[in-house]
Amino acid sequence: MDLHDKVALVTGGGSGLGRATCEQLAAAGAKVFIFDMNEQAAAETVATIGAENAAYAQVNVADEASVEAGFEALQARFGSLQVCVNCAGIATAGKILDRENNPLPLGEFAKTISVNLVGSFNVARMAAALMAKNAPHGEAAERGLIVNTASVAAFEGQLGQCAYSASKGGIVGMTLPMARDLAKLGIRVNAIAPGIMGTPMLLAMPDNVQEALVANIQFPKRMGLPKEYGDLVVHLANNSYINGETIRLDGAIRMQPR
Repeated sequence: MDLHDKVALVTGGGSGLGRATCEQLAAAGAKVFIFDMNEQAAAETVATIGAENAAYAQVNVADEASVEAGFEALQARFGSLQVCVNCAGIATAGKILDRENNPLPLGEFAKTISVNLVGSFNVARMAAALMAKNAPHGEAAERGLIVNTASVAAFEGQLGQCAYSASKGGIVGMTLPMARDLAKLGIRVNAIAPGIMGTPMLLAMPDNVQEALVANIQFPKRMGLPKEYGDLVVHLANNSYINGETIRLDGAIRMQPR
């Protein structure tokens, strides 16, 4: 898919992987619409790209009405949609039983699933409905691309990551059936499973913590760059034969229990 003058939606586009994705998509010629709870962060991303090619709406991806309103705003601003990238999510930690053997509050588990998994599906289903209205594009006659964000925790969850790993495992699990559901419409679905990425949150940690995180990365011996995530999204848009796939972006790391 040639991204020039195409419209891309990025959830969580105000920071981290989402912001880098917005910047890389815009650099490739796309117009970008952002869903984010943090209006200030989203506005900063828009300012970086330029208001003529970017816009945002404050959206809670786990809320049906909020997402529907967000899509109305997207259509009012840009009219159509060809690419959807779900980066919005939360990283929670908590063992099933704490030190006093008290169980993890069910609400904490449910919130993580709601934002990371249900939120991604909520946006993807609305994106697919809008993409289905597109005319087939290019030699592949495709109408759109959906990219969901998983994690290496989907495969090697660490201590205290039951909720987070379950939410990201769900992303992996729905990638192929979602791609199969939408294949007849020419809409592709893929997932990216990042490893240790150099987001502002991780880079703010003490040096010894960062060094411990990097220790199990094979090569390159560093955290991943948010730009590298954005670059992979652009490649997925350009390569029409990648479909129904979860791609690890992790420097060959395999997470240890702690």
